[in-house]
Amino acid sequence: MKHLEPKEAHDFLQQHKDAVLIDCRSEFEFLFVGHPVGAILVAWYDGIDWALNPHFVGQVRMAASHDRPVILICRSGNRSREAGQALENAGFTNIYNVLHGFEGELDDYHQRGALNGWRFDGLPWEQC
Repeated sequence: MKHLEPKEAHDFLQQHKDAVLIDCRSEFEFLFVGHPVGAILVAWYDGIDWALNPHFVGQVRMAASHDRPVILICRSGNRSREAGQALENAGFTNIYNVLHGFEGELDDYHQRGALNGWRFDGLPWEQC
């Protein structure tokens, strides 16, 4: 798995039109916090029990196949790293993790969005 800063991930997506951006946060985060424009939601953990999605690999396979580059993003880069490892274990070979994720790392006040991340970098995003 390779790791990209948010701006690098955005540039990669612009240069590799076959790449797929998978947002692996929960449906709630995707819909109400916002998500990168063009991202496909495939939750790694979701539901009221915050359970691991047992269909994650299959859902990503349907969206991307094994051959297309897959870029994973979550809130801070931790879930996407776990999800990327699962994809590599399933035979995916072209996986990228977005460092700092959509919302970024926690600042000194335990808040996100002030240090880094997709939104902090001013990259295209939308909210449903």
